[in-house]
Amino acid sequence: MKSKKIIAALLASMMVFSLTACNGSTETTTDTVSEGTVSDAEAEAATDEVAVNPSIDFEDGLMGFMKVCTTKGNGDESVLSVVDYNGSQAVYAENVSGASMYIGVNVSALLGDRVADVRTISVDIGTEYADGSFSASSGFMYAYVGEDLEEVKGDSWSVYLEDENPKTATFEMGDAYFTAGCDNYILISKETDNGATVASMYFDNFTFYDEAGNVIEADSSAEFGSPAGFEATGADLSNLCAVNGAVNFEGFEISGDAWAQNGLDMPQEIIDALVPGSVVEIDYASESGDLWIVMPDATAGWMRVGVGNADGSGSDDAACYNGKCYVTYEQLAAVCGDDVSTWGARMQCESDTAWEVFGVRVGMASEMQMVNRVMNFEGFATSADAWAQNGFDMPQEVIDALVPGAVVSIQYASESGDLWIVMPDATAGWSRVGVGNADGSGSDDAACANGVCQVTYEQIAAVCGDDVSAWGARMQCESDTAWEVFAVTVGQTE
Repeated sequence: MKSKKIIAALLASMMVFSLTACNGSTETTTDTVSEGTVSDAEAEAATDEVAVNPSIDFEDGLMGFMKVCTTKGNGDESVLSVVDYNGSQAVYAENVSGASMYIGVNVSALLGDRVADVRTISVDIGTEYADGSFSASSGFMYAYVGEDLEEVKGDSWSVYLEDENPKTATFEMGDAYFTAGCDNYILISKETDNGATVASMYFDNFTFYDEAGNVIEADSSAEFGSPAGFEATGADLSNLCAVNGAVNFEGFEISGDAWAQNGLDMPQEIIDALVPGSVVEIDYASESGDLWIVMPDATAGWMRVGVGNADGSGSDDAACYNGKCYVTYEQLAAVCGDDVSTWGARMQCESDTAWEVFGVRVGMASEMQMVNRVMNFEGFATSADAWAQNGFDMPQEVIDALVPGAVVSIQYASESGDLWIVMPDATAGWSRVGVGNADGSGSDDAACANGVCQVTYEQIAAVCGDDVSAWGARMQCESDTAWEVFAVTVGQTE
């Protein structure tokens, strides 16, 4: 930290070297405080003189300048809140799905034109495991600078010792500085976890320093906004889906440079899972955002799958969004044939830029939709046993967001993998929504996979009617096994 450097410099200026080791002397010193030395009390006073207030300490409860990024790598859809932590207020970033975390801070919004003066950033980072244990974790700061929001991977941070949790992380800007008038921001990631479970994070005392080590004041009421490229837009999501009953392709964690393929031989359980209607889901990162599969040993020949060729041959493009890429059985069969035994034993990945794959699984596809303009159902965190419902009265902003094309997205966990909505006070009567009944009544099944369940406006309207005012004031969740909901949002598909 800059403040520590300033303290050290001040103490050094107050001290007269009593040791003469530089002159080759081996004299020892005594405990006597003589002229030119600094007592503990003086050192403490000197520390107090140079102590600085952080730019942001969250004591006002504001955190609108922070936002979770899920488009980089396999980013977790973490939930942010301001909580009591370590004797003060801090932002808690709850890990929901077990994936890597990327938490954004819009530095331009916080600092205005003074953003160009930033040379060092410090922040207190703490970690917490749900099982109460402690393990080491670490990550990086990524800065997005200039008019083009060029990505610069900066210093790393780590919390390795339980008695140094939280720990102050310091990031030096180097030669890549922010530009005034641009939506420049940072991401602080948590990419390595050594625990049996996955850690959530705390952030406190963001401090921005200029070249002279002075603290730059920040406007805590700033909003994150929508910097270019922070959220994926305009992607072809025609093949985007939920993956149910997924079989994990064990060990498929690899990387490669542009146009380099790498992969593994498929185990029998993966081959057996490749049936009509199935999909290969890939957690990945690539510089271009693209990824596809290569089947090098297919009877039909060496095949790229999930990327269309310029002449119209090859398979349809894979759906790549939000750090996930989806290649369907039908895309594979289009170039390799319907007989999986002719596809060859090996599956590889490839991209037109440097890429990395974090995991691969194969399961059955069900429809999953991209949502925009998301509205949080504040406070919707609850749990219950099998066939027990629980929920909350809908605030007006959620009711207003429930319009044709809307999607209710639920971050959840359940033993069976299923979840649905119950509208207990609907004029049409107590109604389950997002689960089809055995007699064919009820709504279509909700799309539930990877810790997210989606129920559409149209599914709710099919059983409760088109008039939202007739749906009742309360929304609840339910499953056929023990379940827990971490967050609920309402967004639009258009």
